[in-house]
Amino acid sequence: MLLADLVATSAAVAATRSRKEKVAALAALFARADADAPLEVEVVTSYLGGALRQRRTGLGWRSLTDLPEPAAGPTLTVVGVHEAFEAIASFAGPGSQNARAGATAGLFGAATADEQRWLRGLVTGEVRQGALDSLVQEAVARATGTPLTAVRRAAMLAGSTVVAARAAVTGGEEALGEIGLEVMRPVTPMLASTAPSVGDALEKVGGTVGGEVAVDTKLDGIRIQVHRRGDDVLVATRSLDDITARLPEVVDAVRALPAETVVLDGEAISLGPDGRPRPFQETASRTASAHEEGAAVVTPYFFDLLHLDGEDLLDSPGRDRLAALDGLVPEQHRVRRLVTADPEEADTFARAAVAEGHEGVVVKSLDAPWEAGRRGAAWVKVKPRLTLDLVVLAVEWGSGRRRGWLSNIHLGARDGDGFTMLGKTFKGMTDEILAWQTERFLGLETHREGHVVHVRPEQVVEIALDGVQRSPRYPGGIALRFARVLRYRDDKTPAEADELATVQALLV
Repeated sequence: MLLADLVATSAAVAATRSRKEKVAALAALFARADADAPLEVEVVTSYLGGALRQRRTGLGWRSLTDLPEPAAGPTLTVVGVHEAFEAIASFAGPGSQNARAGATAGLFGAATADEQRWLRGLVTGEVRQGALDSLVQEAVARATGTPLTAVRRAAMLAGSTVVAARAAVTGGEEALGEIGLEVMRPVTPMLASTAPSVGDALEKVGGTVGGEVAVDTKLDGIRIQVHRRGDDVLVATRSLDDITARLPEVVDAVRALPAETVVLDGEAISLGPDGRPRPFQETASRTASAHEEGAAVVTPYFFDLLHLDGEDLLDSPGRDRLAALDGLVPEQHRVRRLVTADPEEADTFARAAVAEGHEGVVVKSLDAPWEAGRRGAAWVKVKPRLTLDLVVLAVEWGSGRRRGWLSNIHLGARDGDGFTMLGKTFKGMTDEILAWQTERFLGLETHREGHVVHVRPEQVVEIALDGVQRSPRYPGGIALRFARVLRYRDDKTPAEADELATVQALLV
């Protein structure tokens, strides 16, 4: 497939806000993919999602400011482009910078003007076409005549829409059905929706009137998914990154369980001598780098069990999974839980969890299966303070005591094709945070306008706020009241940030 065909489709998708038209354009391109060329299908899927297949290429917007004259006509294929980026990413050692520059000039010199613009956006993360994973999955289903539910389930269990697309195009529904939970391969985590109170959460979870629910303590740690086969253990983050080597405490705890194969869902957290949680930044710092002698200890706490000794439990009701969890994992490594049908008892439990320094609680249906990637009513989180996960769109240079640091951040919520700005804040930033974010956002810089540094929308930040109000000042039509930074969420991707509609629902 020619790259020009993909670029034209991307332009068509970006030109319409109609979900139906976006899916139709994407499906038409997938229908032209070569079923006998799995790599082509994978690259097309990845590029339509606006992502290179290489994690690092050594390229950035600065290295792409001076490009060669564009080619007169299209000759590049999507597979050829992928192979060129593979070569660029492989350069290392003395002379690598010049070799990378030469290979980059060769690739962009073979691209037309439209292809150059699109490839630059692909490298810098600036492809804004509205082809989110959910739309790509719909398009794959339509193009291949496979059920959308089968495509979505395969993508979630494989942890990748690319894998699901390849299966659908090359093998149809049968190949999709063969993608299941595989021990040692992380799956997309199940997510929780939100409610302002325990009572609202109980109502949202629903189920039998007066029926029991599980109320889990919500720890302020990092989400982990742990796989074990024999003595082999894999610890993955919510973004499916492998952090096994960084958490030997977690590895040891899971190896001690009386099981041969197991998949667990939980949290890792640093606790103080008094048993209270340490600040999230300490846990994040401890899990972001290799374990060192004297570093803070991280303790794993598990709240769900997805597989045990050859039996998948994904489709089992919550009560059965919890019973199996309790029979496997010792109490000191289980999230504290209350099973109750009494709203007052649930509220008392939630207040106690907050008093102990935890974030709040998660109210869970005992009837629902574990659904990878789903944010529905089966799990509902309740926090005592209102928080949002937003994406940083730009940052302003500080003044006075903050001169020389990037300070005021521009905040955006997910909105269809991209992100809509909701406001700014410089509150809640310590000197340590200011120093960190200055380095971080200069590395994400795309361009400047006066004292404002615009950045690629890649960094998620958790914001506390007192509420929202209508305001014409920002594009979203609302403004955040007393927004302040709680923490940067390196464990979350921009696709997991809150949507504009979620924020608008908070209007009073």
